[in-house]
Amino acid sequence: MTFAFSFFFSFTASYFFAFIYDAPKKLFIPAGLAGASGYMVHFIFIETMQMDTIYTSLIGSLTLGLISQILSRLLKSPVVIFMIPGIIPLVPGSLAFRATQQLVTLDFTSAGTTFIRAILIAGSIALGLLLSDQLSKTLNITKYWRVKKNKL
Repeated sequence: MTFAFSFFFSFTASYFFAFIYDAPKKLFIPAGLAGASGYMVHFIFIETMQMDTIYTSLIGSLTLGLISQILSRLLKSPVVIFMIPGIIPLVPGSLAFRATQQLVTLDFTSAGTTFIRAILIAGSIALGLLLSDQLSKTLNITKYWRVKKNKL
């Protein structure tokens, strides 16, 4: 049941952020599915293998980036339309809020630890997206999906 809820809410967050981001209407559902797939990989690795969130964020963002590259070539749209709404479920917002709250309440040791953890998670998300971009350029995904390029 938690898998269904996680999928639904991560899809909804990505879908509506694509709406806020002013993406074309036909790309709302693919952007939502890209975000949900990245988060579900993250969630499955946390739940089944009890991995740390830093590593699962890296794997989830790598999955999100590869799916975004594939969808951008299939639907002939920019990769950013799928990546930006897709990272929303992965972003450690509550962790950064907790660190700020600890800082305001003068709990400096806990605040420092929590800030470092939030920064490491954000860095792993960025690294996963960077690796997926480089993998798609290296492997040339268009060859495998046989998408015809527009010739003017």
